[in-house]
Amino acid sequence: MLLAFNKGEDEMAKTVWLTSLVRAEDEIRKLIAQMKSYGLEVKGHFWEDNIEKMAWMSAREELVKPDVALWLIMGANENLLSSSIRYGLSLLAVSLQAQRGLSFPIVFLLNQGTPLSSENLPTSLKGADFLLSSDAGMTAKLVAKVHTPPRPISSEYRLDVYGSPQIGQWFEIGPAEDTWPGAMFGVSGGEITFHAVGSKGSLPSQTVLHYPLKGLKLALGEKEFVAWAVQNEINTQTSYFLKVEGFPESIIFGPQAAQEEAEVYVVKII
Repeated sequence: MLLAFNKGEDEMAKTVWLTSLVRAEDEIRKLIAQMKSYGLEVKGHFWEDNIEKMAWMSAREELVKPDVALWLIMGANENLLSSSIRYGLSLLAVSLQAQRGLSFPIVFLLNQGTPLSSENLPTSLKGADFLLSSDAGMTAKLVAKVHTPPRPISSEYRLDVYGSPQIGQWFEIGPAEDTWPGAMFGVSGGEITFHAVGSKGSLPSQTVLHYPLKGLKLALGEKEFVAWAVQNEINTQTSYFLKVEGFPESIIFGPQAAQEEAEVYVVKII
């Protein structure tokens, strides 16, 4: 559900997108007023914790708009310990970073509890900052974050995720540069049910797969992944798409090499 925040008389150049994990209307109104005094508009929504219906996708279209300069997540420490909330926030962050870059600023604003260490966060949220709502300098720190250009973070791969109750949950992978001789994708938890290759950015209506493989077992530490793979060439304009049922804790992916070992990437989702 989108929050009905009023705009100022003039269109603001920069916007903060607020995801509220808690129903804290008074605190939100106070934050809006504080940010407005610095010339910043706040838009946002109340979080719907329903990963079965992929409710986390509801804010994506607004969050990735060019005027949004910061994603602010308001809640308590206990909210961030919920596996379903972590899953939804993690995938929304993946989708945001696919459009706006890995360095897009994300800030957790805690009204209860203490900040979690980055080791305890999903991969896409490890770079997030934490602020306490009780901090007297909280507003000034947020404003500074909005106006500080983030340092670019490069990546060797592309990762995106999207879907709906109608089409299901899909992951998209590919190289950021160069070309992969094939592609592999695996899940720890959940189940891959379909795969395809096509132009990046949209699910292909038809696909031709070269030497497809299913049910590959991979072990990494104590985690076991079940992977699918193809030997289609994947470049910067094409992607490997996979439909996944359930809620994987982690994913593993990378180029699929026929004869030599290839580097793989592991992303923690929960």
